[in-house]
Amino acid sequence: MYKSIIRPILFKFDPEVVHYFTFDAIKLLSKIPGIPFLIRRLFQVNHPVLERELFGLRFKNPVGLAAGFDKNAVLYNELANFGFGFIEIGTVTPKPQEGNPKQRLFRLQEDKGIINRMGFNNAGLEAAIVQLKKNKKQLIIGGNIGKNTQTPSDGYTADYLECFEALHPYVDYFVLNVSCPNVGSHAKLNDKDYLEELIKAVQALNATFEGSKPILLKIAPDLNDTQLDEIIELVAVTKLEGVIASNTSISRENLKTDVARLEAIGNGGVSGQPIKEKSTQVIKYLSEKSQKAFPIIGVGGIHSAQDALDKIAAGADLVQIYTGFIYEGPALVKRINKAILKSSLKN
Repeated sequence: MYKSIIRPILFKFDPEVVHYFTFDAIKLLSKIPGIPFLIRRLFQVNHPVLERELFGLRFKNPVGLAAGFDKNAVLYNELANFGFGFIEIGTVTPKPQEGNPKQRLFRLQEDKGIINRMGFNNAGLEAAIVQLKKNKKQLIIGGNIGKNTQTPSDGYTADYLECFEALHPYVDYFVLNVSCPNVGSHAKLNDKDYLEELIKAVQALNATFEGSKPILLKIAPDLNDTQLDEIIELVAVTKLEGVIASNTSISRENLKTDVARLEAIGNGGVSGQPIKEKSTQVIKYLSEKSQKAFPIIGVGGIHSAQDALDKIAAGADLVQIYTGFIYEGPALVKRINKAILKSSLKN
């Protein structure tokens, strides 16, 4: 029903408008007695075989919702009913920011992809905490953190530390988002020496808390082998808990969408099916070259159960969806979990 009736209607409107309309609709529906129960019955797959234990956390299943969907942590309790094993909120920055000028979100329907240049639009740290205090503890919550766009380069670390310290009581793990192509002054965040400095600063703060939280690094799919080797070395040196591969891509290779339309859209990160293979290759390289030295969360172009299985076969321990959730609908989560369960029981 989603792909035949609901999606064609939603896709007639601006993607960002539809995003917030969908949020309002899910919020409203979830307030109707019996509806959350019905959604859970329709979409959740619960089985001990699906559980995963990574970096000291127990996930009820390996399928998560990637950061960027619930930026301000306003819908994670309701989204939990759709069968996710974990949800990553954010990217959260210390101060609220509008992000880049609109229009900044574009569907590439021929490619089953999206181009976005949102620019870390979010309501800020304080607003996220207000929402996270409403956590019903239904699943693991990750906190994806970043810097404000206007922060000067000597203040980057302070931005990450501010977010980390404030969110520490409210999330189960952290993601340092250093690979988003849609924010200004991006180059420094790709510098290996600075990344090591940033990670160690966050880890030092983490050590001051009674219970430390796992810290992961989110990387781009456009890194070459030399850069991926640096990531492997960085994880080894800093003893980082894991990597998320991958963020959106700046590449426009092999897209079916008309070149003139792509030029009219302009810059932004590509997500969805166009980056499926690239993301999977990054996962495979990291897993094999490091000899599975650290956990990997695989994300990028998962639009089917087979796509998720391919990520896992490449070396991903958990997977996340975003664009696939938009194109395929909420039943995708159930299909992936059922496929993983079937595969696990067969083996």
